Amino acid sequence: MYRRPPLRNRPAPRRILVSGASIAGPTLAYWLHRYGFDVTVVEKASAIRGGGYAIDIRGTARDVVDRMGLLPRLREAHVNSEQITFLHPDGSELAAIRPEFATGGAAGLDLEVRRGDLADCLYAAVEGKVEFLFRDSIATLHDTGEQVDVTFDSGIRRTFDLVLGADGLHSNTRRLAFGPEEHYHRYLGYSFAGFTLPNTLGLVREAQLWNVPGRAAVLYAHEPDDALHGFLTFAQDEPPLDAFRDPHAQRDLVAAHFPETRWQIPMMVEAMRNSDDLFFDVVSQIHMPSWSRGHIALTGDAAHATSFMSGQGSSCALVSAYVLAGELATRPDHTTAFESYEKTVRGFVELNQALATAGGDVVAPRTQQQIDTRNEALLHHTDLTSGQQGREANTALALPDYEA
Repeated sequence: MYRRPPLRNRPAPRRILVSGASIAGPTLAYWLHRYGFDVTVVEKASAIRGGGYAIDIRGTARDVVDRMGLLPRLREAHVNSEQITFLHPDGSELAAIRPEFATGGAAGLDLEVRRGDLADCLYAAVEGKVEFLFRDSIATLHDTGEQVDVTFDSGIRRTFDLVLGADGLHSNTRRLAFGPEEHYHRYLGYSFAGFTLPNTLGLVREAQLWNVPGRAAVLYAHEPDDALHGFLTFAQDEPPLDAFRDPHAQRDLVAAHFPETRWQIPMMVEAMRNSDDLFFDVVSQIHMPSWSRGHIALTGDAAHATSFMSGQGSSCALVSAYVLAGELATRPDHTTAFESYEKTVRGFVELNQALATAGGDVVAPRTQQQIDTRNEALLHHTDLTSGQQGREANTALALPDYEA
């Protein structure tokens, strides 16, 4: 039976609103509840979103889920991808490697689970313990200097001592409290489309990666009966902002960048056009001078999105949420807690954000010279730059023990 530790300087239980119920939000809610806070989570979706492609939990982030007691369930959900096959433009095989060679992960220690499985696991840890408001979102925030008055889209009005935004790359909380996204958004020069398609190729726990300069096509599968996950990524100097307003324009833009008749490109383009789960976005990060303002703070992608090319977005979200809750539980006031949280996590986050550059050079090199350099490393079994940096970054923070 868990017994709450007598934390030094524990504040009286306070009312905290957490916005977002993907990865960072439920993690934050779990630890805040464990430390005695009164937590409400608001989520615009109607329920926790299941399914999805696999994400990695490495290094320091693995310690977080271990301390939450989630390792047994996550081990059961472990996908265990076995190889990544890099292809020549004509579709013939160049090299096949273990995923850890590119990611810097540790075989046998890292967890690879579907994003939805992780979200379900985190939600189960707090279900019935904290209040969830589904199908709702924050409409207005007013920090009075002592608390935050919140109006929800549903019309409900509530007052909280703190509001914590964990609502992702395009955070509504960040927009309301810190201003427009463009002030903090850093475009990394790529756009991508993700979608599912039938696994007619019989792929199992593997990925195939096709490249020409500035463009990449990826197919990967989890279990034998799963659908394939397809990704079409292309370099573009300016973000295609107009396409965000028109799903047909998104499909046309992606198709225009993949006119090839080689390998599985025609099949992927056709599947992308007909997909009912197309996800189109730019590859980008969030960089903020401060993650808090008054009684409002951000965590996870809302504060410091790393982009999928880093491979560390979910891991950083887990670590960031754990530290934020721990600092709030052990510091004398929220201002000191927010400052200590940022001081503890920022260096770790910045190292992991830097992985996106090396990841881009592996997934979608912009020039033929970059492709040749990567392929040379693959053929001679020398470490990829992304692997070297990944090993350093994903364990760069020794997780504080707030219950010691």
